[in-house]
Amino acid sequence: MASILFGLEEEVFITEPDRPTLQSLYYLARLLWRDPADYYTHTACNFTRGKDLRFGLMSGIEISTGAFAAIPDLLADLQRRRRELAGVCSGLIVPVGHLFDQEEPTNICGMHVHISGFPDRERAYRNLVYFLPLLALLVINSPVAGNRCYGQSYRWAEAFAIGPLRDDRRYRFQDLIESKRLGTLEIRVFDPVWDLERIRILLECIQAILLADADYPGDIKVYNGLRLKVAREGYIEELRPVYRDLTRLLPVPEDLFRRTPADTVKELWLREGTLATYAALDNAYRNGVLKPRPLRPVKVSWPLMLAGFCGYYLPKMPYNIKKVWSEW
Repeated sequence: MASILFGLEEEVFITEPDRPTLQSLYYLARLLWRDPADYYTHTACNFTRGKDLRFGLMSGIEISTGAFAAIPDLLADLQRRRRELAGVCSGLIVPVGHLFDQEEPTNICGMHVHISGFPDRERAYRNLVYFLPLLALLVINSPVAGNRCYGQSYRWAEAFAIGPLRDDRRYRFQDLIESKRLGTLEIRVFDPVWDLERIRILLECIQAILLADADYPGDIKVYNGLRLKVAREGYIEELRPVYRDLTRLLPVPEDLFRRTPADTVKELWLREGTLATYAALDNAYRNGVLKPRPLRPVKVSWPLMLAGFCGYYLPKMPYNIKKVWSEW
């Protein structure tokens, strides 16, 4: 049996209290200098672009796991890195695809899954394309934009860094790519989510699909016709036969697709408001409990921002330039 390798990149916002600031760089600097050999290549920072700059420069930050054949080992690595991020961060860690107060297509966070080791690359790609609109619902989590309910994922529908599938699989800004830098298949469509159990089920589904001795009718045009509808409406009728095919590979409760993380977050936001929802998401990320808690005093400090720029952004610049060059 082939040994599938998984790696995961998780992007989250750090808000202080309701928007990211450049102080996020200081938290990354603390992580970097705690373990330079590890976090030099397993962290990243993102910035907004274009018109979105009027709302602020800082976007999300990223932590990434190693590559693992065993899903429990990957989840243990992710959980450790979450703890270490929480330990250096005094802001609210907010795992959502898009913040709630504005509509900013460049201010987004995702969860990217890298996979390699599958026996047949063409089959792997086609089969993932077939199941991807369904799988995205396991972690879909971007229900609010511009202080309005959007649907299931504003990020999936509107973000600049993903998009409809193309014939050129190496073009970077689409939902599923062949990574030039790593040589992996990289699934970019997923939103970040606090729930490790849902991430576990997602990875097990991907593993079962890639190891299946079957060919599924993954079609780019069909996928592109579904993506916006699913991003708005969630578990639509067209996904029911896809779900039935998935259950032949792995028993997964249908309720996990009917009721999504986005549904839970939207209800919390309607009931509690933005800051309380961010506090609940921070609590869930740190402690596994999706429940608002009192906000800690927030102090944004220019000296800490400068320390983050000098202690994280500048040392990482050579690596980032090399990384961007290799991806394009």
